[in-house]
Amino acid sequence: MSDLSTLFVVTALVFLLAGFVKGVIGLGLPTVAMGLLGAVMAPAQAAALLIIPSFVTNVWQLLAGPRLRPLVRRLWTMMAGVCVGTWAGAGLLTADTTGRAAVALGVALVLYALVGLAAIRFRVPANAEPWLSPLVGAATGLVTGATGVFVIPAVPYLQALDLDKEELIQALGLSFTVSTLALAAGLLRDGVLAPSIAGTSLLALAPSLVGMFVGQYLRQRVQPQTFRRWFMIGLLALGAYLAVRPWL
Repeated sequence: MSDLSTLFVVTALVFLLAGFVKGVIGLGLPTVAMGLLGAVMAPAQAAALLIIPSFVTNVWQLLAGPRLRPLVRRLWTMMAGVCVGTWAGAGLLTADTTGRAAVALGVALVLYALVGLAAIRFRVPANAEPWLSPLVGAATGLVTGATGVFVIPAVPYLQALDLDKEELIQALGLSFTVSTLALAAGLLRDGVLAPSIAGTSLLALAPSLVGMFVGQYLRQRVQPQTFRRWFMIGLLALGAYLAVRPWL
């Protein structure tokens, strides 16, 4: 098998797994895809590949809920911060030639996994949201621009807003959709999102959707908390590997 064929198979398997994880727990496609692909290619290239699968699956998640307008009104300053932060930080990912982006990605995955394993629950007072939301959005954007991962600190923050289950899933879909579009704009600006990469990203959509369908099916038959715990353990190991790989 040629190197190109091997890379295609690896990419398809990665997005199949990433879609499966998202189907079960409602998030994780960019995190899994960036974590695994970051071990075999430049993070900027991996980020370009995830644009279309991430956008389609997150729009699907966003539109599935019943409270889109109230969530947009509540979170628009956070989304604006995501756009500004991602636009400002995308150059960190695309200009990296020393492996620092992979290390940053590894650190982001480790932090996210530790927060998840510790089951730390934060609570944001209502009077803090007006000034905290844009700051969290900007911080999430900078992390997204530097690593291609959307979850820190957006996911812990949204979990701290005391949303119900359906609102949280829809809010995550909103945040990830905006992050995906902002990252795509940054990559396009820096010349990384070329037509050939966009075509490969489109091909990666099929295994992502298959994995998501299977994950949603199994969500009704597997304890999500048990799966989430093992998922976090896997992310912790993967992130640690990416963070220390330059020194191995």
